[in-house]
Amino acid sequence: MIVSLPVNWIIIIDVFAWTFFHLAISAICLKLPFSWFLKDHFWFQTFSFEQSGKLWQRLFRVKMWKGLILDGTIFFKKGYSKKGLHGTKSRDLMVFAAETKRAELTHWLSIVPAPLFFIWNPVWAGWVMILYAALFNLPIIVVQRYNRGRISAITAGLGKQEMKQNLVSK
Repeated sequence: MIVSLPVNWIIIIDVFAWTFFHLAISAICLKLPFSWFLKDHFWFQTFSFEQSGKLWQRLFRVKMWKGLILDGTIFFKKGYSKKGLHGTKSRDLMVFAAETKRAELTHWLSIVPAPLFFIWNPVWAGWVMILYAALFNLPIIVVQRYNRGRISAITAGLGKQEMKQNLVSK
C-alpha cells in the first residue's frame, strides 16, 4: 500500500473506482466504430480448439448460467442487448457476433485496472481486487466466446447453403 487510509475510506474508494472503471471502459468501447468489430482481429478469432463454443460448454456448462449475467445495456441504453438473437438472417448473426467482440474487449479491458488498487489497498486487499476483476469479467468473456463460436458455426453453415443454392441455380 502506497497510500495509508482508514478501512472505511478504502472500501468507499474501491467501490467508486470499480464503478468508474467499468462505466468508463464500457463507454469507450461503445464509441469504437462498429466496423472495427467486423474485422477478424487475431484476438477475436474463434480458435479450432474452442470447437465452435463446445469447449466452453463442456468446461463451464455455460448454458446453465449465462442467462443469469446482466446485460450491460441496462446501464447504456445505446448498447446492443446480447440476451438473445435479434433475428436469424446472416446480417443479424454478423451484427451479434461483432457485438460479442465489443463485449469481450470491454471485459478484457475491465481487468486491466486491477493492479492500481494496490496503491491504496493493503497487499491482501489488492489481491482480492485482482480476484474480483477476474471472477467478475472472465465468465462474461467465456459467454461471448461461447456465443461467437456457435454463431460462427451457424454462419459457416449458412455460407455453405448459400454456395449450394448458387451452384444449383446456375
